[in-house]
Amino acid sequence: MIFALCFLAEYLFPQQSKLSKSVNNISEFIASGEFLILKEQVGGLSIVDSIYSQALKVNDNDHSEALLSLIFATVPYNEVPVQIPIIKSILNFPLIAASDSIFKLKNANLPGYIFFDSPMNNYGDKDKLAHFFGSAFLSYSSNYFDLGNAIGYLVEVFEESFKVQSSIDERDLITNKLGNLFGTVLKQNKNILPSQIIILRTLSNFSYSL
Repeated sequence: MIFALCFLAEYLFPQQSKLSKSVNNISEFIASGEFLILKEQVGGLSIVDSIYSQALKVNDNDHSEALLSLIFATVPYNEVPVQIPIIKSILNFPLIAASDSIFKLKNANLPGYIFFDSPMNNYGDKDKLAHFFGSAFLSYSSNYFDLGNAIGYLVEVFEESFKVQSSIDERDLITNKLGNLFGTVLKQNKNILPSQIIILRTLSNFSYSL
């Protein structure tokens, strides 16, 4: 999914300079000592809301531009290896990212435990935020009909075909659906926060177990 969204941003959005500045600002915020202190204080999903709030602030409360910026600011890599079918050549597709030093600190500080079943290791689910905000951007920015779920699935198939990942990730698809829901609700309620949607996965699993 991330590759397709990055392709769209690179070639369909003329405000590249503005987008880059926004990504840099959000990345610097996540990489900062202030963010680490805040992360220790609020923890959990509240820190995701803080990142979202920073994106809104940087983008003058433009929700569409904030969501677009968040795709790049939260993705934990700055290039995507793509294996081209038939010729089997691998190309590294560069993404909009902060400087190497900020990029590394940002990745270290990204929240990795956003779901009840996030892997208990140093990486956790750090890649899921970009999926969430990417799907939210697609849903929120769709003015005539909701393409979030359909595009979310298609780009996962696209990633598999181009060997960005070895197979379709079911947990990515679940995250895409949550992002799609966030973008849809955001159209009606600008006060909704990411945590209020992400928590639904944990709540639904808990209800099934009762």
